[in-house]
Amino acid sequence: MEVHIMRATLNIPDDLIKEVQKLSGKKSKTKAITAAMEEYIKHSKVKALLSLKGKTALSFDWEAQESEELKAQAKREKSLGK
Repeated sequence: MEVHIMRATLNIPDDLIKEVQKLSGKKSKTKAITAAMEEYIKHSKVKALLSLKGKTALSFDWEAQESEELKAQAKREKSLGK
C-alpha cells in the first residue's frame, strides 16, 4: 500500500495537542495527531456498523454450510487419491 503524505499548516490549541500526546503516548505532534485521526476513523466505522444492527435480516445456516464444506473437502481428497 502506497502512503501519500500531505503537509499542512494547522491552528490547533497547544493544550489539545499536549493532551493527545499524553493520551496516545506519542512524543511527536505529527504521530499524536495521526494516531488520534486513525482512532477517530476506526470509532466512526464501528459506530456506522453498529447502527446497522437489526436493520438487515440474515438467514445463515452454519451447520448446512459446514456440511457442504466437509463434503467438498472429502470430494477433493478422493480426487487426489488421499
